[in-house]
Amino acid sequence: MPHRTEQSKRPSAAPTVQTTPAAPTVQTTPAAPAVQTTPATPASPNARDERAEREHAREFFAVRAADWDRRFPDDGPRYAAAIALLGLKPGDSVLDAGCGTGRALPLLRAAVGPQGTVLGLDLTPEMLQQALAHRAEAALVNGDVCHLPLRDGALDAVFGAGLISHLPDPPTDLRELARVTRPGGTLALFHPVGRAALAARQGRQITPDDLRAEPNLRPLLAASGWHLTSYTDTAERYLVLATRTA
Repeated sequence: MPHRTEQSKRPSAAPTVQTTPAAPTVQTTPAAPAVQTTPATPASPNARDERAEREHAREFFAVRAADWDRRFPDDGPRYAAAIALLGLKPGDSVLDAGCGTGRALPLLRAAVGPQGTVLGLDLTPEMLQQALAHRAEAALVNGDVCHLPLRDGALDAVFGAGLISHLPDPPTDLRELARVTRPGGTLALFHPVGRAALAARQGRQITPDDLRAEPNLRPLLAASGWHLTSYTDTAERYLVLATRTA
């Protein structure tokens, strides 16, 4: 599938989240004064199904956490290339949504520098235990993207590796990511292999209703507060870049 790119200007902005030292253990509640818990939104009619899907995702990753990085040892350069396209600047604030074992955290820290803020959030405690190896680079939070403990417009960017396929309620979850990102901020939805390569690895076929296909994803992002600016789906990577609309 061809690569499509639209140019967008990204206004500079001072960091909206203050940097705080990473805690020695995984935090279940945020410690930084700029990180604020927002009231939970009312449950949707299918909340029970969504909870079941989230629990299934947690169980799936929990049993694979210990050897996750050993199973995919060669993905590092692809992560680095994707993060380079986020356009992060020193002092920026960035969230790794679904950070897993924390593979992206050192790369994100290098991009924003010591004055920037890096948050790693994951639903699975076992994954965050592995991510503790990178606690010097980021504050770690055990939480869910559907209820982020951040104030509106706190972030300059969100990085999500393998995230879109594991969102039980994509419209709601993408809107929540938009809420905590400033206008003009960037969302990167990434996977180190493209859709066809991943389907072949898993022994399945790509279907027309695949959420990650551009015709399906573009309107979903638009309805959730994002403007898709770049779409790449090749054997080497899947990378979608979107800008937070005003």
